[in-house]
Amino acid sequence: MSASADSLRNCLAPAKLNLFLHITGRRPDGYHALQTVFQLLDWGDLLHFTRCDDGVILRKTDIAGVPESDDLVVRAARLLQQHAGTQYGVEIEIDKRLPMGAGFGGGSSDAATTLLALNRLWGLALSREILQNLSLQLGVDVPFFVFGQNAFAEGVGESLEAVKLPQRFFLVVNPAVHVPTAAIFSEKSLTRDTKIVRMTDFIEQQRSDKNWPDSFGRNDMQALVAEKYAEVAQVIEWFSNLAPARMTGSGASVFAAFQSKAEAEMAQAKLPASWKSVVTASLNLHPLFAFAS
Repeated sequence: MSASADSLRNCLAPAKLNLFLHITGRRPDGYHALQTVFQLLDWGDLLHFTRCDDGVILRKTDIAGVPESDDLVVRAARLLQQHAGTQYGVEIEIDKRLPMGAGFGGGSSDAATTLLALNRLWGLALSREILQNLSLQLGVDVPFFVFGQNAFAEGVGESLEAVKLPQRFFLVVNPAVHVPTAAIFSEKSLTRDTKIVRMTDFIEQQRSDKNWPDSFGRNDMQALVAEKYAEVAQVIEWFSNLAPARMTGSGASVFAAFQSKAEAEMAQAKLPASWKSVVTASLNLHPLFAFAS
């Protein structure tokens, strides 16, 4: 990342993985009660911010299928501007690297990076707690990215407790399919009564078991998504003879963990040429973690 008095460039909006994802019930407000562990990745979209003195918020990058008024990045900037009552505006450029509908939380991460970056660029000095509370208006995954640490999450994803995870390398494969999260959550056949687990159960298991993360829990959406999307099922089947793998989020991407980058790259070399993939390291902290306190 580079910075000057009026700009921040190459701000990473990191992807996330759900190391497991349990749906433990449905709340009275209609949202699903979840348990998951969020893992940050050293890979994601890059955002560039240039401060404006006229109060105008402008997205300078066109994104297919996402009108500027609907973009979480623009909504995040406007929400923060309104909350702080600042006279500043911003021009935002986005190098979009994360595919949409892939389970990486790309839009949510972009929004969180926007909040953190503008908190610094506009000189607001708002606390992380305030930014997290604001961010929940943008989506249930956004508070995690503002929280900025790998976390055990409950509720709708807003109840977060930092968790220390081992350094790993991940091979992530993205089938050429978009899985709409809302449609999967609305399926009647979706499991919604998984037994509640404790964070300590997860920590002890992943410390001792080389088959982590596949040995702990599951992704409750995986079977349903694989049934509806043959491309996802094909990736899961391909991994079955190589390494324990799991779908992240509501899909469509599938990942496996490795002890070294070389191991992950050896597995990647065996992938069918038509599949998109990336080898990426885990992150302990969001790159903009220091932009809130």
